[in-house]
Amino acid sequence: MMRRPPNPQRTLAAEIPTASPGTRATVMGHVHRRRALSSVTFLIVRDRSGLTQVVLGPSDLERGDAPPEETVVRVTGTVTSNPQAPMGVELTAPDIEVLGDHAETPPVELWRPSLTAGLPVVLDNAAVTWRHPGRRAVWEIAAASMRGFRETLDARAFREVRSPKLVASATESGADLFTVDYFGRAGYLAQSPQFYKQQLVGVFERVYEIGPVFRAEPHDTVRHLSEYTSLDVEFGFIDDHRDVLALLREVLAGMTEGIRTHAGPALEALSPVLPEIPDEIPVIHFRDALRLVGAPEDEPDLAPAHERALGAWVKDTHGSDFLAVEGYPMTKRPFYTHPQPTDARWSNSFDLLFRGLELVTGGQRLHRHQDYVSALASRGEEPSAYADYLSAFAHGMPPHGGFAIGLERWVARLLEAANVREVTLFPRDLHRLAP
Repeated sequence: MMRRPPNPQRTLAAEIPTASPGTRATVMGHVHRRRALSSVTFLIVRDRSGLTQVVLGPSDLERGDAPPEETVVRVTGTVTSNPQAPMGVELTAPDIEVLGDHAETPPVELWRPSLTAGLPVVLDNAAVTWRHPGRRAVWEIAAASMRGFRETLDARAFREVRSPKLVASATESGADLFTVDYFGRAGYLAQSPQFYKQQLVGVFERVYEIGPVFRAEPHDTVRHLSEYTSLDVEFGFIDDHRDVLALLREVLAGMTEGIRTHAGPALEALSPVLPEIPDEIPVIHFRDALRLVGAPEDEPDLAPAHERALGAWVKDTHGSDFLAVEGYPMTKRPFYTHPQPTDARWSNSFDLLFRGLELVTGGQRLHRHQDYVSALASRGEEPSAYADYLSAFAHGMPPHGGFAIGLERWVARLLEAANVREVTLFPRDLHRLAP
């Protein structure tokens, strides 16, 4: 096997078509496929940008220059036009160097256009199956969504923050918490950055965070995870929850544009139908939503079947993939939720449905210290247990509100995935704690 020239300049697969025919170029990546014909063998080399075809003749094969699939290689060859090759160009007369050991046979055939293995096999072998170009494109969509989220909020003078994931008490309720041994006393994995992002509104006025949240809910469904990525926003000096919904609309538009701008190859590979973000998201009150789906008037929440029916209704009547259901009963909302001023039974909060699935929870929060004391007492909780949190309100807080978007649910609905685990890098649920 011939040795490479010293310090070769690497060329990505996507750049090979722009190289001048007859020049030498070096690519580095995994052997995506090895295909042997009677007189020639093709190696398809995969890097982060795409695929490059390498042509091996008899003399190359005699030197053993055809390592197995998934072996990591450095290939220097002559750029040669070939309309049948990926992107119309291939490398001939190659010098190949194996950068490590020959790879073991992968658990699935990564060179096929789509993975045919069942979901458990795909998830059990995530470190390898995410190498598949179609799988990798899924997370390119997620990454571009987060980039669009950041760009939208940065442009509006929001500050990105980081909140603790080890906490001393619950955020949403006393249940559904993962308990940890924190140096001999009980600690918990954070259900939400809610308390911290509210406190930081008193510092920066406008904050956001992208980070993991943990829910010990005993759900075993295609839409629930025990750990997921939450895109959280909180900001001050609002009038009510409609201001929050208006910002959410801008953020969703920014995330969608982020995908168009930063995930072009992934869009081409997966061909998802991106949503059109309406100038104003349609809104329906919770009580009217119950009536529309034929649910009892005293129903405290929307069931998945109700969400699907509402999604079909808003698509048919408004041509929208989105519907905001506002005014959920106060009894079903956390204590920090602001009540509807005209009727305290209802809340100034909303859930946003995206294609018939709850995607976002948001709303206006209480901001007066005494209102928090009263709200906690009415629920049988002791305000002193929340002393650190309440201190921000005792020292003055503006009217504020916010929302949280579940990243994995967003991507799953975009791609019409049947199971949210399909779009999660390393999912955690009732049964899965590895890999």
